[in-house]
Amino acid sequence: MFVCPSGRAVSGSVAHIGLWRFGRACDEFGGARVLWFGTFVGIGSDREMEHVSGVGQEETVRDVVRGVLAEAAGRWAVEQNPPVSLGEALVEVPPANVPGDFASNWPLTLAKSARKPPRQVAQEIVAKVLPGNVIEKVESAGPGFLNFTMSPQWLVNELRVLLKRRADYARQDSFSKERILLEFVSANPNGPLHVGHGRGAALGDSLARIFRHLGCAVTTEYYINNVGNQMENLGASVMWRTDALDPTYLSESEKAAYTAKKVEDLYKGEYLVDVARDIMRRFPKGTDRAEGILFFRDEALALVLDGIRGDLKAFGVSHNQWYPESRLFDEGRVDAAFAQLRARGDLKDEDGALWFLSTKYGDDKDRVLKRQDERPTYFASDVAYHHEKFGRGYTRLIDIWGTDHHGYAPRVRAAVQALGHDPERLTILLYQLVSLVRAGAPVTMSTRTGEFVKLTDVVDEVGKDAARFFFALRSPNSHLEFDLDLAKRQASDNPVFYVKYVHARCHSIFREAQKRGLLTDDVALPDFSGPESLDPAERALLIRLASFPDVLDQCARDLTPHHLTEHLMKLAGDFHRFYENCPVLGADPDRRLFRLALVDGVRTLIHSGLSLLGVEAPESM
Repeated sequence: MFVCPSGRAVSGSVAHIGLWRFGRACDEFGGARVLWFGTFVGIGSDREMEHVSGVGQEETVRDVVRGVLAEAAGRWAVEQNPPVSLGEALVEVPPANVPGDFASNWPLTLAKSARKPPRQVAQEIVAKVLPGNVIEKVESAGPGFLNFTMSPQWLVNELRVLLKRRADYARQDSFSKERILLEFVSANPNGPLHVGHGRGAALGDSLARIFRHLGCAVTTEYYINNVGNQMENLGASVMWRTDALDPTYLSESEKAAYTAKKVEDLYKGEYLVDVARDIMRRFPKGTDRAEGILFFRDEALALVLDGIRGDLKAFGVSHNQWYPESRLFDEGRVDAAFAQLRARGDLKDEDGALWFLSTKYGDDKDRVLKRQDERPTYFASDVAYHHEKFGRGYTRLIDIWGTDHHGYAPRVRAAVQALGHDPERLTILLYQLVSLVRAGAPVTMSTRTGEFVKLTDVVDEVGKDAARFFFALRSPNSHLEFDLDLAKRQASDNPVFYVKYVHARCHSIFREAQKRGLLTDDVALPDFSGPESLDPAERALLIRLASFPDVLDQCARDLTPHHLTEHLMKLAGDFHRFYENCPVLGADPDRRLFRLALVDGVRTLIHSGLSLLGVEAPESM
């Protein structure tokens, strides 16, 4: 229990951070102060520290630094006249030319309230940092920055935590209550997946893996658009291909049905020839079969969906659930959503159509739910689908769509709100386009003419692992240029090869150690001790390893795995510098055991990181 300066008693949310325990003593109420009161616990043994809730389970390394900073700033703030409102500290990794492992510009934000120069605020906060075993050094720098250097003992202890928890390292209790429904790919089943779908598949599957690693319960779902004009056009397109293969196969009424469609609405892809051939093989001419567009639609749909499932499986992606749009109509969910919206006064009948008054909820115009001919729009299904998803009890819904669907996001959010759901629980993540490059020239693609590059073509050419890693190299909101030649290159400028090679090198070091009789167990290194001083290359590796929970936390917060690919590439670079400057097997026994532990930590995190990206981690190359 803590007491604010106002006298109000507040239960502190006590968080163990390394050797520190601090609580938030006062919440904001109409401008009331936010203050932290901390208690120095003391220095324990490394073995005791290993059992303290640390970076591996609840807090990230930035939380550790924030805890020390907040404790010191809280002491400083209460001494000001009047006491200073703190807010929240921002702690980031500084640029390479800045000394220290982490930095904060907090004094710059506090200076106005304190009515003091930022540099003075920084110096006064530094003076309030209690001695401990977490932060080795805090310095004020520049116009009002704070630079933090982690202690070697803390870094070595965190390596112990990593090697103890291994696959569970970076799991965070704060995520354990999250139940996430993650819908991704959901490509219209009118053809095979192309490279754009591949980017969405890699993005969704990696995010699902990351959220599960952090401790969330995640369900992945593929929404099958199997209703409407596009599916009828698929059936007609297959009939067109069938008629071209054998003009005597279709009945006259079937020919009339598909020729009644506009030529520009038919799909042009050559893959439809294979679909037509498969149907003709399974239903030879004269076979008693159903007639018409719906027969060809349903047969083509089944074949295309089987192909999509196979393509995703080869890409390392599997969905927990496949939800057909037709189910919404079969179960009456579309009409039920209409009824609820009408009861809330959010529908209007105008010009023979049914409209949703989405402008009441921030959309730029009202939207049609049912056309004049009584056919529901695609948006009508989206409304019912999201209403149904919220009804399943998830704490958060995430939709991953291509950038061409950006116009749908505001109207879906409006419908969610109109149906009584919290729109903040729905995140619609849009990813940008992919362009392929071969031999320095762009590979042309056009879904309109059917000239697109299939995902399977890319996977066959560069391999599943390279494709998944390359798709994760950029933020979803950035255009991705995929260099096919680079992805195939067995050289250090290929990022996935670069990272995999380090993992294999780590395993080769342990194989050689066993061969020389230097180890009896190539996994557990429980008795290594940290050196009194660290080589810069050793220190860089320790910092990079300890930052892994921060990276996953950032991936979850920003909904992108590209922070992880960047981290793995930097970890690989740190390892190469370590390997060049710090002999492992040739070091003295104590140093050798420590450096083997470092190598073990590197291979453990690379394996974990690649697994979260859906990429294999080879033990030899």
